Amino acid sequence: MNYQVSKSEEQWREELDPMEFHVLREAGTERAGTGELLNENRLGTFCCRGCGAELFKSETKFDAHCGWPSFYAPKAGDAVELIEDRSHGMVRTEVRCSNCGGHLGHLFDDAPQTPTGDRFCINSVSITFTEE
Repeated sequence: MNYQVSKSEEQWREELDPMEFHVLREAGTERAGTGELLNENRLGTFCCRGCGAELFKSETKFDAHCGWPSFYAPKAGDAVELIEDRSHGMVRTEVRCSNCGGHLGHLFDDAPQTPTGDRFCINSVSITFTEE
């Protein structure tokens, strides 16, 4: 896949700490309940930690009680890409940054309390937050 931001594995390793690299570049997952942005409730924008692209607005964040920041919709446009994930013996939908291809988390359709019914379950370590 060709992304607007494209770097070698070596470049990514130099720019990201080991956990950021593991999640963003190796599709890893941080431990539930440990992310620094899990309880972030201020108004603002959540961006890709790898490239800075705007991904989610705080107005779409909700408490899904799953241990990871959850959003019911990405920022308008093509901020994220969705890819079928057949790893770990199951079929899921992987969420990636459409600007750099960084792994963000997974999408689930188990949030009937939201306007979309969707839960974008995102690793804190894969995003940053900028307050409005």
